[in-house]
Amino acid sequence: MDIIPQWHVFAAAFFLDLILGDPAFLPHPVRIMGSAISFFEKKFRKLPIKLRFSGGLFALFLILCTWGLTFLIITIALSSAPVVKTVIETVLIYYCLSARSLYTAAKKVAIPLACGKTEIARSNLAMIVGRDVNSLSKSGIVRAAIETVAENLVDGFISPLFYAAIGGAPLAITYKMVNTLDSMVGYKNPKYINFGKTAAKIDDAANFIPARLSAVVISLAAKLISGNGLFVFKTAISQGKNHSSPNAGFPEAAFAGALKIWLGGPGYYHKTLVIKPYIGKNFNNAAIKDIDKACQLMLFSSAIWVVIICCFIFLKHLL
Repeated sequence: MDIIPQWHVFAAAFFLDLILGDPAFLPHPVRIMGSAISFFEKKFRKLPIKLRFSGGLFALFLILCTWGLTFLIITIALSSAPVVKTVIETVLIYYCLSARSLYTAAKKVAIPLACGKTEIARSNLAMIVGRDVNSLSKSGIVRAAIETVAENLVDGFISPLFYAAIGGAPLAITYKMVNTLDSMVGYKNPKYINFGKTAAKIDDAANFIPARLSAVVISLAAKLISGNGLFVFKTAISQGKNHSSPNAGFPEAAFAGALKIWLGGPGYYHKTLVIKPYIGKNFNNAAIKDIDKACQLMLFSSAIWVVIICCFIFLKHLL
């Protein structure tokens, strides 16, 4: 049974994301995942074993259940009319993408910041980043927004399509569970340092290849936009390891090279100062206009990745 969708499903999912984004009136699987994570966390924490082991069982349970449920849905869809299968696959993969939502969130920081409404920009930024934002300067707010755009290009677009291309909608949805687990329990604070360790490690492993592929995709987009694709790629390779995360540094370094601004550096997370290396330290300081440039780069990169995936799927089915 081939559960890999046809190439036009990926294209349709991309256009749905660009048109609809994440409207509040639609039930979103990630919100359901969040509720499931909160519910089962309480259950697994009560197990009479060490938190590291109960957290590992918790993560594996939710990941396997997500794949199994989605696989069941696709299996039932395969026995239905072809149009039903196509619609279900398209919707499920669309739910995994967040280019439009990422663009909207970044603009909600850029627009008030450009109008001098720094506190509104700061408040909007706090909704999309994990760091403490109260002490950030204007340029710090800009950098945090751009870093989020770069990192979430992988989490919210490149990785889901990568897994959809090799395992269909079930694997794409499963990846979203992995990523949601990491965003909810993958912290290095007293509450989650042990319980969330497995979830964080699985997320690191899941994003390892897509994060490095993102350097190529972003470089291609930069080549189309400004012609400096080779410079961006070299920056991503040379600066990509300057990050506390094994993956986030590569897209952030690519964005730093494309925009010629420095990113990273120390920041507060849950009131604790975290010393992080700088990326592109010799580049310029970030300006408000760079958020718009980052959004443009993110959208171009998303479109290029869709074309690459569609070509891969077309050739796969052709052969």
